Amino acid sequence: MKKLELLAPARDLDTGIDAVNCGADAVYIGAEHFGARAGAANTVTDIGRLAAHAHKYRAKVYAAVNTVLTDEELPRAQKLITSLWEAGADGVIIQDMGLLETNLPPIPLIASTQTHNTTPEKVLFLEKVGFKRVILARELTLEEIKAIRAKTTVELEFFVHGALCVAYSGQCYLSQELGGRSGNRGDCAQPCRKPYRLSDAAGETIEANKHQLSLKDLNLSRRLGHLAAAGITSFKIEGRLKDRAYVRNVVSLYRRELDKLIEKKGYARASAGKSFTAFTPDPAKTFNRGYTEYFLDGNPVDVASPDTPKFLGEPLGRVFDVKEGSFKIHNAEKLHPGDGIAFFDKTGTLTGSLVNGVKDGRVRADNLKGLENGSSVFRNLDREFLKSVERDGAVRRFAVKLEFLETADGFALKASDERGIAVTKNLPYKKEAAKKPGQALDTIKKQLSKLGETAFYLEALDVKLSTPYFIPVSALNDLRRDALTALENAGAAAPAREELKLSPNAFPYPETKLDYTANVLNSRAAGFYKRHGVTETGKAAEAGADLTGRPLMVTRFCLRRRLGLCKKGKPVEPLYLEDAEGSRFRLEFDCAACRMRLFREAAARAAIAPEETEAPEEPED
Repeated sequence: MKKLELLAPARDLDTGIDAVNCGADAVYIGAEHFGARAGAANTVTDIGRLAAHAHKYRAKVYAAVNTVLTDEELPRAQKLITSLWEAGADGVIIQDMGLLETNLPPIPLIASTQTHNTTPEKVLFLEKVGFKRVILARELTLEEIKAIRAKTTVELEFFVHGALCVAYSGQCYLSQELGGRSGNRGDCAQPCRKPYRLSDAAGETIEANKHQLSLKDLNLSRRLGHLAAAGITSFKIEGRLKDRAYVRNVVSLYRRELDKLIEKKGYARASAGKSFTAFTPDPAKTFNRGYTEYFLDGNPVDVASPDTPKFLGEPLGRVFDVKEGSFKIHNAEKLHPGDGIAFFDKTGTLTGSLVNGVKDGRVRADNLKGLENGSSVFRNLDREFLKSVERDGAVRRFAVKLEFLETADGFALKASDERGIAVTKNLPYKKEAAKKPGQALDTIKKQLSKLGETAFYLEALDVKLSTPYFIPVSALNDLRRDALTALENAGAAAPAREELKLSPNAFPYPETKLDYTANVLNSRAAGFYKRHGVTETGKAAEAGADLTGRPLMVTRFCLRRRLGLCKKGKPVEPLYLEDAEGSRFRLEFDCAACRMRLFREAAARAAIAPEETEAPEEPED
């Protein structure tokens, strides 16, 4: 049966354990260096600990080492990957092809979405040079995924939830150009989340102070069946910088939805163990900018989040009878002290406050400056929900079948779990027919079914006796305890990991000339492409390539389409963006291909300070 993998993010060891406990079949986590999220680095030791926990459930751990690398960094990255393999990692996510020219351990390679995986030709190339898996571009439609699947056999991974970059991953140079902070080096300053003035060629303002390049978040929880049918085997949740509540909530949601699909269509789980959660997952309760299914069905209009790049929250309705420090709203009882609310003031600025109390339909809050009658209010912090998620978490247990048997000198209990592990424990005991057969049989079943806080939950119990016997409760309890302990010990050994040793070849790259968008930063990568037929390799942006007159980002998202200014394929004039620092950008539209390209117009080169960004909200890998 085709296995479907739920792949979860982890910012650290504790979050990764949460993800596994909530049902992830695999976890991806940043290594201590060279990850596309510099703020989510983890030691090799911690990654090894996470792998040990995951392997108990036959789940996997993938380490992200997916920045482009200098010649000086390549040996360090190769050594790091070797250490990760030795620590127990099951795969490594990479972007830099120079790594394939080093002496890597037999760790399965996963091609990061930063390698711009959009065509059957590109994905086939990655398959032929030794990648076990390719992470596809988020912008792909179902039909494009199907076309890739038809020409390849490599595993296909696809993002199903989380933040979206407006540009194709790995192909955005805006942050690098503005302040030398490269997304391909794990240090994006996220200028796409800033507000801009949008104007036409005559300089007339179309929109002022809007987050023109900020997109909603991805949510394909309704489309898992379509993706599986199209060829996706790994369903990836974005968020290596998200908190534990987000990971617990979203992983639990997708575990539930994927299990429904597996049961309905006859797919198989990629790991073992069932997760039990005390809360009901709700994707509206943790960070999002509103949700979109992006380009899965073609070119949608409503994928942007221009009003704010922040978490607006659940809509509660419009307020009335606003007074100093309080307001009324229908269904006010939904709010509780400690909840967070948000609203836009009359200038369009997002404002937030904490609820102090709710009584008789009136809500009291800390800061309501700018709130007016008729304003829409949102809840962006549900205190009770988050308390439940943080308090209860999840427990993951294995399904076990118990078989109680007669033996020549007494009884035996056979225990077998979903991993295919089985043990048998004997109970030497003099057989004595029960005076109350029905009660004796009930006692046997009751005591053997008490799995309590063990690593197992009971899937089936089969009592095979010629006649009900009297057996003391203490003996039954000891037998059950011994059998489950033996079963747990038998399953403690880490499963054998897949090993894939690279075999260098000369399979031709789909292109013979590469420019800065190939992100070649070291001589080993240049040599790799040369061996595969590339005759000309351009300098990477991070190596000082001159990007004058070259697109800093290419997007499938189109501002003209969002604003209703699409000319249905006819030539159109450029539009212009200007930020608060005076940098100006030209937007050109390739209407035949339905692509938008951003070029820099302003000569100013202002550095972007880290405190101006919102790194925890950005996509990755």
